[in-house]
Amino acid sequence: MTSNTTINYRERAYELLKADADKIVKLIQVQMDNLTMPQCPLYEEVLDTQMFGLSREIDFAIRLGLVDEKDGKAILDQLERELSNLHEATLKKRV
Repeated sequence: MTSNTTINYRERAYELLKADADKIVKLIQVQMDNLTMPQCPLYEEVLDTQMFGLSREIDFAIRLGLVDEKDGKAILDQLERELSNLHEATLKKRV
């Protein structure tokens, strides 16, 4: 495998993981806007399941050498910040 191919796989893996993180934010946003309150067990179940799935994807990509561990952690950290901001904004909207 050439160096360019390896770089392309690494970039693609990172892009896919970021896209999955973005999908989680959108899913939770729709759920919070239309369906349930953040204290609802359904909300917590969806969030926990989605976060666990993404963390396993990131772990797999790290083990394959497609994503650096620090970059994988950064994706999860960013997602947690975005979800926290979304949660706070939704609570403020409902007050």
